[in-house]
Amino acid sequence: MKKQLIATLAGGFILFIWQFLSWTVLNVHGAEFKYSANQDKVLEALAQNLEEGTFMFPQAPPGSSQEEQQKFMESSISKPWATVSYHKSMDMNMGMNMFRAFVVDMAAVFLLVWLLLKSTNLTFNSALLSSLAVGAIGYLTIPYLNSIWFQTNSMGYIIDLVGQWGLVGAWLGWWLTRNAAQ
Repeated sequence: MKKQLIATLAGGFILFIWQFLSWTVLNVHGAEFKYSANQDKVLEALAQNLEEGTFMFPQAPPGSSQEEQQKFMESSISKPWATVSYHKSMDMNMGMNMFRAFVVDMAAVFLLVWLLLKSTNLTFNSALLSSLAVGAIGYLTIPYLNSIWFQTNSMGYIIDLVGQWGLVGAWLGWWLTRNAAQ
């Protein structure tokens, strides 16, 4: 149990530190968000026209029949479209956000450790490759699929996959296999 707890705490910390560096110092995700010199005008227009939430434009009105939705989508081909997450007030509660992220990272590593410890012949390589596989599953099913449907850049998430799950896998591969008797 002690081995699993230490593996989880250190692995979660590695994951958290990588994510912090990825989004700040390394700016791995910088290409995902663009600057607009018209941001004040756009925000003013959004404030006048939207309630808080996430929107996709254009979209057929709720309650439209299948036929109406199909006709609307056909009329939208080759026209501009957007996805917008709008909030009426910026709240940068970094303390709570970082705490929640840390808890999620711990839970993710705990689940990975649990899976790895089910292996009857765990090696450094199998722990590393399993960790990368878990990262790849997460990448492929969320950021990559979103990049397909919403035509966004997911390169930062590929870098995160290799960086964070590679480091966590290397740690777990070393720690969990260093002394099989523990």
